Amino acid sequence: MFLHPTPMIRAVLLDLLGVVYDGETQIAGAATAVERLRQAGLPLRFVSNTTRSPRARIIAQLAAMGIRVGDEELLTPARAAVEWLRRHGRQPHLLVHPDLAVEFSGLEGGSGRAVVVGDAGEAFNHASLNRAFRELAAGADFVALAVNRTFKDADGLLSLDTGAFVAALEFASGRSPVVLGKPSPDFFLSALAGLNCPAADAVMIGDDAESDVAGALSAGLGTALLVRTGKYRPNDETRFDPVPTAVVDDLGAAADWILKARRIEAASGDAL
Repeated sequence: MFLHPTPMIRAVLLDLLGVVYDGETQIAGAATAVERLRQAGLPLRFVSNTTRSPRARIIAQLAAMGIRVGDEELLTPARAAVEWLRRHGRQPHLLVHPDLAVEFSGLEGGSGRAVVVGDAGEAFNHASLNRAFRELAAGADFVALAVNRTFKDADGLLSLDTGAFVAALEFASGRSPVVLGKPSPDFFLSALAGLNCPAADAVMIGDDAESDVAGALSAGLGTALLVRTGKYRPNDETRFDPVPTAVVDDLGAAADWILKARRIEAASGDAL
């Protein structure tokens, strides 16, 4: 269903968890949808707020599902954080999932410190949060890999995501973090870097009406599609502003929407 004028679409950004897969399981038709978008000549970037898995594992997981993803096509908050830490000469104090710590190796020796908060899972407890708080109180920088409220857990129910724990540290320290994942505008724009595609000509596909959809539109992307898979719940499309360009059933339906929009665009160009 088209809710806005037909856009120009020159590149596609895709969320992963809840759009391409749930846990270790591919969402039906996702691999086919990705391939259809590739065959249409659209450059793709996979933009995930996941902070539990290192990049190599994500790429291997996608390959096992029949989805080929090059290293340059995957953008995660951990990669953005490593670049930020190097640029600012900071050594990280990590409050992240143990599996993600490998992404931050080799950053010792910075001139200052930065607390880096991701989805630490069971590692979130009073002791770990208090250690992070004390680092902040001593003057460390504050970096959040993401501020999502919830995620769809392995049991199919929603669970607390990183944002709740970032908010606790923000409240206690009286300081706001630098947010490096979605919905940070810089995260979306970094994904488009090198594609020779203005933000207005890009589309975002996600299951999170706040971080994926409203975040992308606020960053200047011309189109954002909300899928009814993953963490989506009825009426999510009405809860945040800007609202989705369209709401579709799944990634396959999103590919249909995009390819139809491009056909309409091509026909309009031919008519001129």
